[in-house]
Amino acid sequence: MQDFSNKSMFEIYNILYKQLKKKEEISFYALNPDIKDGVYAGEKLIICDQEFIYRSLYSFIDLASLLDCKMLMPEYIDDKLIKINFKKLNKKQSFHKDSNTEEKYGSMSYFSKINKNEEPDFLLNYINCLTNAKIEKRKRVLNLGVNSGGEFEVIKNLSENFSNLELVGIDYSKSAIKLAKSKFYEHKNVSFYSWDINRLDELDLGQFDLIVSIGTLQSTNLNFNETFMNIVQKYLKKDGAMILGFPNCRWYDGSMVYGAVAKNYSYSEMSVLYKDAMFCKKYLQQKKFRVTLTGKNYIFLTATSIRK
Repeated sequence: MQDFSNKSMFEIYNILYKQLKKKEEISFYALNPDIKDGVYAGEKLIICDQEFIYRSLYSFIDLASLLDCKMLMPEYIDDKLIKINFKKLNKKQSFHKDSNTEEKYGSMSYFSKINKNEEPDFLLNYINCLTNAKIEKRKRVLNLGVNSGGEFEVIKNLSENFSNLELVGIDYSKSAIKLAKSKFYEHKNVSFYSWDINRLDELDLGQFDLIVSIGTLQSTNLNFNETFMNIVQKYLKKDGAMILGFPNCRWYDGSMVYGAVAKNYSYSEMSVLYKDAMFCKKYLQQKKFRVTLTGKNYIFLTATSIRK
């Protein structure tokens, strides 16, 4: 049995990487994290029939993501050990590879199987943005790229005066809008339009004191800078607020994988994300908004007016 007690993370990564080239799933043992008071701190654990220094479950979760795997629920072995399983993600099951341009984000697409609200990293950061944007003081909310209404569901659960809000959701997908309407059919204060954002001016929507757009303005059929500036100038009240979400992740096999991938890159490359986020930040600051950038898998821009 080879002793791994002096192996670096680089060497550990290589071992698992080589195994995943041959297998769809691998398993290994780790010290049970329920052990109290560090009784087993510094002891060795068994991994792939070899010895290896204990690491926390956080390390294994990160490692699974970096290896394009999902980490399954650990199995209890005994008081000392648990069994950890890594399973390869099926990258073919991804809306990124969906060729249906008309309904790529529709109710029957791979995208529809994603529920961002079940992802703590998205949900809790989005809730913080709504709190910072003082959602309880807002009256009119516009969501560009609303899809099936997930962001409105969070506002509904968070807001104490939801019935007094007027919410308007815009999305190009007709089937997604149909699904969104079915979720909010009892709420007369919520309306949805299946519409092209390039033709937004034709709807005569008026101005809003909160505008939300998560992962939409970067769409290839939109001129990002021009569209963004038009939205701020025509639809955002001077004392309003704005929440933008820039995806810094990919979705494979129903799992959120950290790191944006730009066109023609096979690995995470975030130059475009940073460029767009900073353009929005600087532009809004010029318009007298306080702007913050937060988040991990989604970079959230929150802008609130500093006008007196």
